[in-house]
Amino acid sequence: MLAMKFKLLGVTVIAIAATAIITSCSDKRSTGWEYAPNMYEHLAYDPDQPNPNFKDGKTAQLPPVHTIPIGWVTFDYPNTHDGYEASGTEVTSPLPQTQANFADGQALFLHFCSPCHGVEGQGDGEVTKHGFPPPPSYSKGQSSRGGDMKDLTDGKIYHTITYGLNAMGSYASQLAPEERWKVVMYIHHLQTL
Repeated sequence: MLAMKFKLLGVTVIAIAATAIITSCSDKRSTGWEYAPNMYEHLAYDPDQPNPNFKDGKTAQLPPVHTIPIGWVTFDYPNTHDGYEASGTEVTSPLPQTQANFADGQALFLHFCSPCHGVEGQGDGEVTKHGFPPPPSYSKGQSSRGGDMKDLTDGKIYHTITYGLNAMGSYASQLAPEERWKVVMYIHHLQTL
């Protein structure tokens, strides 16, 4: 009886081993059992693939009209002279005047603005040494929109950083709104030099 059980157990082990060998050798490209196949055979559509779930057949859809991304801060003044003047009288910095904000503004100014405006805001940055026209000095220059640079308000400086002016491009994509306000805070310091 015991010999018969060992014989049956031996036949079972041999059958399982033979099955494993035969199934593992049948397809050389197969890696065997699939673990989490959804990691490489995903059901989601890629943005550039056609998608029958939408009327226009595109996967990448535009967001609904008048939607604003989470965390987005709007600046409701147009990129015009009237928008510049209106922002100059109506807009003030929402940030408190703290040493930390001032230090952040200084670091951001030195990184983004000093290549053109110079370390002290005198319009003597590195790019002026390569043939580019110098921007006006914050403490002594005249604004191309009229008035002294030392008299620029929070809103006018913020408007210029957001939209750019003359040879200066917009820095809205490089500086978040809060960072722009920190730069404005530091520029007010440079206006007094």
